[in-house]
This record gives sequence, C-alpha cells and structure tokens, in this order.
Amino acid sequence: MRRDREPPINLLWYHLFKWSVVSPMLSLYFRGRVYGAGQVPKIGGLVVVANHASDFDPPLLSAAVRRPVSFMAKEELFKVPVLSQAIRLYGAYPVKRGSADRSAIREALKQLDQGWAVGIFLQGTRTRDGRIPDPKIGAALIAAKAQVPLLPVSLWGSHRVFTKGASVPRSVPLTIRIGAP
Repeated sequence: MRRDREPPINLLWYHLFKWSVVSPMLSLYFRGRVYGAGQVPKIGGLVVVANHASDFDPPLLSAAVRRPVSFMAKEELFKVPVLSQAIRLYGAYPVKRGSADRSAIREALKQLDQGWAVGIFLQGTRTRDGRIPDPKIGAALIAAKAQVPLLPVSLWGSHRVFTKGASVPRSVPLTIRIGAP
C-alpha cells in the first residue's frame, strides 16, 4: 500500500489547520461531542459515509474520525480560486453531480487502494435538516469494488450553523456519532 496522494507539505498544512482551527472549533465553539471515535480503523482504505447539512461537515467529520478524509466535492467549487486551493489542500477532488462520474470514481478507488479514507455524503448534496431522504448507492458500490469497509457517521446540529442570511457561523451544539465499520 503506497501513500502517494499528497506531497508531505500538503499533509503538514492539513494537520496544522486541523489541530489549530478545526479541532478547537469543534470542541470549544460548537461544543461538539464525538461518540465512537475508537471504532475508526487507523490504517487502510475506508469509505466514510455520512449525512450532509453544512459546509462545515467535511472538516468536522475529518477531525472527528481522527484521520485525513478526502471528499468528493461538486466540480463548481473548484472554479472558485481561493476555495479551490483550500479544498484541494484538504484532499477534495471534483465530481460531476447527476451522473456516474467515472473520473471521480477512479480517484476514489485509487485513494482507497493507497490506504486513504474517502468521505461520501449519502444524499449527494446538503439538505436543510441533515436527514437522508434519498440515499445514493455510490458509496456502497465503491466500498465493494475496493473491498474496504464502510464507516457510518451521523452529524447532528450542523444544519443550524448557518441560518438563512447569516454571515457568521452560529455556536450550536454538534453531535457526531460514529458507528462500527
């Protein structure tokens, strides 16, 4: 298993950002509670599946599982200059929504083969309340093809972080529950 996805400097920046900004924000600002973190495999390919209600979900989820998680992100986000650099640093890669994007699937399989954790939001986009009304099967298909476990995670409270018209995130309690792989 090779780990050649990110140059070491990107992982350095990733961990600096995670430990200096994301983790303190999760525990102090959002009063986050994480349950089940001990169930997360420390090494090996892993598909992390979760609900999605906030732009904060990817970094918070990565902090909760205590290992880098790269996410498929809608391709439009990669057209915004500063945001594109930030999400690439955090391991994101583009996906064309609404179709079976083969290049995104190949990238996910490559990362899993290299022992990385890949995050996929089951509904394919954010929902207002974080519920999953129509889960997509892509995560299960990718995990089966790569022969890696699925790690179920639920994020609750993140849908209240940004209310309509707000420019600053609200300090709301968050709960992250990690299930058994």
